[in-house]
Amino acid sequence: MNFAFAQKGKATIYKNKNFQAAGLYHDFNRTKDTLVLRSDKKINYLYTANHSAKDDINVRVDSNTYKLPLNKLKKGRNVLVAIQSPLKIVFVVEVEKEFPKPVDETLIAVD
Repeated sequence: MNFAFAQKGKATIYKNKNFQAAGLYHDFNRTKDTLVLRSDKKINYLYTANHSAKDDINVRVDSNTYKLPLNKLKKGRNVLVAIQSPLKIVFVVEVEKEFPKPVDETLIAVD
């Protein structure tokens, strides 16, 4: 069996350059298919501030690290907000080509 992906996703991150946001590392992983958040302080929440409620992200993180697969974001501009009480750090991830969704494998019984 050979597996091939015809298209791979493409995204760009516009980081928050404010000095108060310097404590939050927000960038893609090496393969550029996952958003990685890392900080010395606890990250409380991560959510999208888009105007569509259909595909919004709203996650309670309560950890110092979090990884968000980019296939969870919709195509186009995604405004993300990471909350580290009392700070709200805003940055943008623009998805130019959608990332492939994971395929659900189902087992079928054959008689």
